[in-house]
Amino acid sequence: MADVGLLDAAHALTDELVALRRAVHAEPELGLHNPKTAAKIRAALADLPLEWTSGPSTSGLVAHLRGPQNGRTVLLRGDTDALPMPEDTGLDFASRHEGVMHACGHDSHVAMLAGAARLLCARRERLAGSVMFMFQPGEEGHHGARFMLDDGLIDPLPDAAFALHIMPNGRHGVFAGRAGPLLASADKIFITVTGRGGHASMPQDALDPMPVACEIVGAIQSFVTRQVPVFDPAVVTIARLQAGTTDNVIPETVEMLGTIRTLSRHRRSAVQEGLRRLITGIAAAHGARAEVRYEEGFPVTVCDARAAALGREVVSEMFGADDWETLSHPIMGAEDFAYVLDKVPGAMFFLGAAAEGSDWRQCCGLHSNRMTLDESVMTRGAALHAGLAERFLARGFEGASA
Repeated sequence: MADVGLLDAAHALTDELVALRRAVHAEPELGLHNPKTAAKIRAALADLPLEWTSGPSTSGLVAHLRGPQNGRTVLLRGDTDALPMPEDTGLDFASRHEGVMHACGHDSHVAMLAGAARLLCARRERLAGSVMFMFQPGEEGHHGARFMLDDGLIDPLPDAAFALHIMPNGRHGVFAGRAGPLLASADKIFITVTGRGGHASMPQDALDPMPVACEIVGAIQSFVTRQVPVFDPAVVTIARLQAGTTDNVIPETVEMLGTIRTLSRHRRSAVQEGLRRLITGIAAAHGARAEVRYEEGFPVTVCDARAAALGREVVSEMFGADDWETLSHPIMGAEDFAYVLDKVPGAMFFLGAAAEGSDWRQCCGLHSNRMTLDESVMTRGAALHAGLAERFLARGFEGASA
């Protein structure tokens, strides 16, 4: 059984968690290097018996807590970086850096993981192994987890890994997860269609790439609905189309940028191959030329069935069965915790952070300039982190069944 006393201990840390979250929120940092955030984390946990490691590629930190027994090792992760966007929340502790905002809840992830470190340090003598607290920058498209792995900060690899992600438009205090694919891979597609420029009044003397590009956009949607099976889906969105300089000039080129989301390695490669064939073929049919380039992003986030079941069991024991939701389908967002789960069995869970009693479906979602969260759920997140670690160190995946 999970120790429900962890929740009472976490409630005693409420002010500390809120203070750390707000301090991080007010000074958001981008990308792989978040030195101010790292300093806040180190200061908040300076009195604890933790061993710290860091690497050259990022400001990421791994804090090691070694229990009295040389048993299993479990990793708990919280990301630290913000987004390049304005904040319009009106909060007293709103971002002091124009054009940068913690709109994905990573400030709360830092606070919850720091809270878990304090909870587990207080119970160190009962730990049947070791805990790694991974404070990771560069989640917002910068591959921070991969860099930390490459730097050897998680070597030797732990026996299991867990992460939490808040959902500001999720039911207050409810945890959610699933076995198998949880989040999609995310790749960028760059397309350049090249024709022949000319006078806009005499298109017959030019080769206008604009209608070719428009045909490609429409054909991509037909490709997805007619060549991609619904049970191994893909989402392809062309989100930017740029061409031309004025009204009476046919441009020579059109540039397009989009995203590709898939839920399996096979579908990922099949979609890339199929799109290249489709796009170059359409351009050639019009006498134009198309170049297609991919920039691979995060892989699919796949949760181990045993780890997902362990999460459900620990939530049910600590909070009650009604505070767990098994997701019926994956979410097509992406997460670089996928790099960790590609090497280590584990799972990511969501935590609903809408205000208690609110119409949570109407709350602003992740990446909104008006996103807010109910800070009271952070004690639940810290307690679950700690509960997962204690349970796994004591019993591994024993008894955890999907």
